[in-house]
Amino acid sequence: MVSDKQHHWDVVYGRRAANELSWFEGCPTRSLDMITATSLDSRAAVIDIGGGASTLVDELLTRGFADLTVLDVSEEVLAKVGARLGDRRRFVTLLQEDITTFQPARKYALWHDRAVFHFLTSGADRERYRNALLGATQPGSHVIIATFGPEGPTRCSGLDTRRYDAATLAAELGSDFDLRSSSIDFHPTPAGVQQQFLYTHFVRCPKSSAL
Repeated sequence: MVSDKQHHWDVVYGRRAANELSWFEGCPTRSLDMITATSLDSRAAVIDIGGGASTLVDELLTRGFADLTVLDVSEEVLAKVGARLGDRRRFVTLLQEDITTFQPARKYALWHDRAVFHFLTSGADRERYRNALLGATQPGSHVIIATFGPEGPTRCSGLDTRRYDAATLAAELGSDFDLRSSSIDFHPTPAGVQQQFLYTHFVRCPKSSAL
């Protein structure tokens, strides 16, 4: 049975081309720079949460990464990603999952999320996200999360959003994660509107709790 959330995003991705969506990036430069700064080995496992139509996975494949997972609630967009990847699809696991019900079956060296967490407007959903994050990482894992910044939009794609600064996002993730860096970036939408994003890099702490 298709959930309301999946239906919403299937419609969004079914009606518009990727380059017409407000969050579209021709190249995810900021995320790539942050991943490069971690000095992560290309053999490491990476998961992109809410990857959607992002070309991050394509860029990482080009850089030699070969253990990649893209998670998204939309079956529609994952089918498009699989078709786009072609022969390189064999290096990528595509997971059609809602992050608030995701039960990770393995650990990842890097968790990347650009523009999912800010859609979680209920505390219960944010706690479920944190539980999934704990289940999918281990001490030393890198966590890169980008949300709308303090002056970012309060709605996106017909849904309410929450805005964060580094301190409030760190408080949401809790003491299991150490904030290593944060910065504000401005994303130009296809319509020419500047959206404020907060980019953060956390590392899971050595003595953090396990699920």
